[in-house]
Formats: sequence, structure tokens, C-alpha cells
Amino acid sequence: MAVEDGVWIMRGLDWDDPYRIRTWQELVNWINEVGFLPLFANGVEGFSAEEHVSPDYWWTGDPDEDPWAWREIIAASHQLAYGKFFDRKAGFISLEWLPYFANFRRGGYDFDSRWEDGLASRREKVIMDMLTGRDEDGEVTFPTDQILSTELKKKAGFGKGGLKNYPGIVTELQMQTYLVITDFHRRVNKRGEEYGMPVSVMLPPEAVWGYEKITSAYGESPEKSRERIMDRICEVFPHADENSMIKLIGKN
Repeated sequence: MAVEDGVWIMRGLDWDDPYRIRTWQELVNWINEVGFLPLFANGVEGFSAEEHVSPDYWWTGDPDEDPWAWREIIAASHQLAYGKFFDRKAGFISLEWLPYFANFRRGGYDFDSRWEDGLASRREKVIMDMLTGRDEDGEVTFPTDQILSTELKKKAGFGKGGLKNYPGIVTELQMQTYLVITDFHRRVNKRGEEYGMPVSVMLPPEAVWGYEKITSAYGESPEKSRERIMDRICEVFPHADENSMIKLIGKN
């Protein structure tokens, strides 16, 4: 996605191109082959969903053709992790590669340990406390009802007269893989009618795929996990330059 003469230009493949991705499930299948993929074009040519779909149906609302609608379907399917994982922009991670991202991005820390060591901010803690808890046996629990991001913002005390920079804080928690986007819903008014644009639902990935799965790469160093990720980009996109990869994936 680029701006030319003040106009948004979407990259992509011609409608008749045999390599064009045609459905959201085809996109899921390809991401599972690649391992992880940003939603929009970036500094690594070809390393995005945008460049492999038709540029003509974005934001049309057609779930059969619109890649923007596909991201909602994919997030709700839980076949992949979806969130702002790449340079604070949206993308997908396969369940095979999610533990390596979690190990690298978290530096081997669960959120509670990060907080105890003074590495997490109070605003991050407030949000995570809304989405995690402990039962009487001390086991971690998660909300049984979905909380829209707009409602989470209010309940966590962000907004006018309260805490600041809610979008930046939840983006950082996604970059660290402490949160993923698991669904989208429209808001409901007092008459029970839906209105507005779909709003994200966020949860810790452990709430969706389990603690053992998400932390299964904790046995290796975060540096090793990062090396795996960088090597995978080089394997699939050998033309990628190091600076562009670092911008998307992050430094040690």
C-alpha cells in the first residue's frame, strides 16, 4: 500500500493471474507454508498478503473477495495468530512459528515476570489485568465473555481524564505477543441493533492455544528464535535486505 499523488495505491496481482490468492482459506494455507506474513506491502518485496491478492476488492465488504474482510474471518477462525506484529503493523503468524515469535519478542518473559522485574509499564499491567486473572488455586484464568477493544479501553481507565495512549499500549502488547486479535464484532446499541465498523477483540494467545503451545520455544534463547525467523525470511525471500528485515522483525 502506497500513496501516489495523494491517492492510496494497492499493489497486487491481476485478476486472471494464476498465482493470485482467491479465498481467505488459500491465504491461510499459504501463510502456513511461509510461516508468517505482514498484511500490507513493506520493504521486502513480495512479503505481504497485499501483493498476492487482487487490488480491486479492498474495503468492499465482500467476504468472498475483500482481503480486509478476510483478516476478520481468519482472526476468528484461530487457524493463525493475527495482530500488529510487524513494525507495529498488522500481519499473521502460523501456529508453528508463533512460539518462536513469543520467545523472541518476550525475551523469555511471561507478562507477570516482566512486570515483577520492572520491564512492563503500569498502563500495560492495567490492560493485561483486565484479560487475565487467577482462580482460587492460583491458576491463570481468562475472560469467558468477549470484550470489545472499545469496552476494554473504558474498563481499563483510558480516555478523557484517564490514562493516555491506549492504541499505542495495545499495539506494543501485540508486538510483544502478549495479546493477539481473536475476533471482530460490531457494537450494539440499547435497542440491540448493531452499528458502526467491526471492533477487535483481544486476548493473550495462551487463552486461545494454551500455555504449553505458546511457551514451547522458551527452552531456547530469544536470540536463537530471532535467528530462526530471520533465516526463514531469507529462505523464502532471498532478495530481502537486512535493514528491511530488522525493521519488520526487530533487533536482538
